[in-house]
Amino acid sequence: MATQVMDKKAVATDEMTRYRRRARLQHVMQTAIPRLFLLIMCLIYAVPFYWMLSTALKSTSELAEFPPALFPRTLHFENFVLAVTKIPFAVYFGNTLLITLLTIIGSVLANLIVAYGFACIEWPGRDKVFYIVLATMFIPFPIAIVPQFDMFARLHWINTILPLVVPHFFAGAFFIFMLRQFLLQIPRELLEAARMDGATELQIMWNVILPLSRPALAAVALFSGISAWNDFMGPLIYLQDDLKRTLAVGLQVFRSTHDIQFNLLMAASLLTVLPLIILFLFSQRFFIKGVTVGSIK
Repeated sequence: MATQVMDKKAVATDEMTRYRRRARLQHVMQTAIPRLFLLIMCLIYAVPFYWMLSTALKSTSELAEFPPALFPRTLHFENFVLAVTKIPFAVYFGNTLLITLLTIIGSVLANLIVAYGFACIEWPGRDKVFYIVLATMFIPFPIAIVPQFDMFARLHWINTILPLVVPHFFAGAFFIFMLRQFLLQIPRELLEAARMDGATELQIMWNVILPLSRPALAAVALFSGISAWNDFMGPLIYLQDDLKRTLAVGLQVFRSTHDIQFNLLMAASLLTVLPLIILFLFSQRFFIKGVTVGSIK
């Protein structure tokens, strides 16, 4: 009798051990493998940035070697100094920063106001007008270049930053859609309570909606800021003076005049990309919350 009890306990122990092994293996399959895959993908995406940094620190003679070396034999940090002195880098940086900041301000304010009107205020034909606004997303950019240039030329805005900044103060379909989806998740009771207390729509938007919409507004600011910082076609079309150019156009001019000095070009490119990397690292929490609006109700 005692032997049978011990045998049953041994069988139960073996089954429990096998169950724990299966659970541990399943846990590894569900966690370790996806993390390994994400790590490999991160390394793949980091290769261009590493190659940019490696090229920026090489000498001109090392760039002519074949096969190319993965690591520079000597770190030439003076390439960064030469890169910013070969072109008016500080002027281009200031122009780009000014345009980016004004674009962010205009995008955040204008799109919040328009999205609030589409999401929080009831008025006849609201949804139909919203569909028309969404339809503007499908207009190809090349079609609008000539009419926009003609309009800005009649306003005498050519060779100024106004064509690059003012349109963002009139909102955009994509950002309106994204903010509207976020505002639709805010409980209507908050808005009705504020209206019963006598608050105007502007006060509701500023005191109630704005604090709750910070993640979505951060995403709008990041998207619009990155787009303005990297914009090449707009400054190329509207800015004609050399001292009014942005970094994107300035790097192209640098490449056309110093196309053999790829180490200096990579150094200037790295200095151009670095602010965006720092901005994303410090604001990724708000960015991820903003771009996932509407995914979970």
